[in-house]
Amino acid sequence: MPTDAKRQAAAELAEAFEKATVAVAADFSGMPVNQMTQLRRRLRESGAEFRVVKNRIALLAAAQADSDLYPRLLAGVTGLALGYGDPMPVVKALDGYVKESRASLTVRNAIVDGRLYTAAEVAALATVPPREELLARLLGQMNAPVTRLAGALNSTIGQLAVVLARRAEQLQATGAP
Repeated sequence: MPTDAKRQAAAELAEAFEKATVAVAADFSGMPVNQMTQLRRRLRESGAEFRVVKNRIALLAAAQADSDLYPRLLAGVTGLALGYGDPMPVVKALDGYVKESRASLTVRNAIVDGRLYTAAEVAALATVPPREELLARLLGQMNAPVTRLAGALNSTIGQLAVVLARRAEQLQATGAP
């Protein structure tokens, strides 16, 4: 039977589960406290938080949040990076921190917008360019055919103008009206 403190912790975690757009599960065993502090600071800058969770309380919270995905994240020592906005900055911040600091943090899996991702898929997500860059590329691709058409039409009209100007010069040189 859970104590009142555990029920309260489960309720707070369930609320976080319901609001989160991304949850990345990681094994943080062997990670020094100063690295954990740096990780939390990095994640806070990207709009996320890192919580060390007890699996039992997390299971209660998942049941309260009516989620069948969160129990799949829990195995052994579990830390959850929870993000509440755009998921990509959270994934990139976590991946970047692990690469830069060479911390003994191992990403196991993640939930992004209601879908479960494996560790390999999370690593692949971290390599996706930022949203703004993707939108700029898309707009460039959409604009390219119109730009090429305008260029082709402009060059054709320009060439016609040159031919007409040369013909007019020829007619003036021969003295024809």
